[in-house]
Amino acid sequence: MALDRAALVAGSIRFASGVSFLIDPLRANRLWGDPDEPAATTRLLLRSMGYRDALIGGLLLSAALRGRDTRGWFLASGGADAADLLGGIGVHHEMKRSQRVIGLGGAVIGIGVGAWGALRRPNPQSARQQ
Repeated sequence: MALDRAALVAGSIRFASGVSFLIDPLRANRLWGDPDEPAATTRLLLRSMGYRDALIGGLLLSAALRGRDTRGWFLASGGADAADLLGGIGVHHEMKRSQRVIGLGGAVIGIGVGAWGALRRPNPQSARQQ
């Protein structure tokens, strides 16, 4: 069984980010560039994002550890970041510089990693296990 190290790293990062938003959404929000206290609806969205990221990251991590094809989970991960970027562009002018650099910049990097992972050649061993 071949271990997909890239999926292991990407899945671990997304899973850890998601869990951090579930455990302490206010602190996680500050790490992503927002120093202000978020409104109740924002806290709801932060927790929703935490569940989403923990789920996608956990499933990417699980596929990597089991030697399964991870390309679909990379695509889901990049798609989640694309949705974040698209939503962020609509409020770009209202965001602080730190939010634009960290939040939107992170989304751009996530899209790139997701696209790269989704477009990789399948591992011949994982294709046989499907």
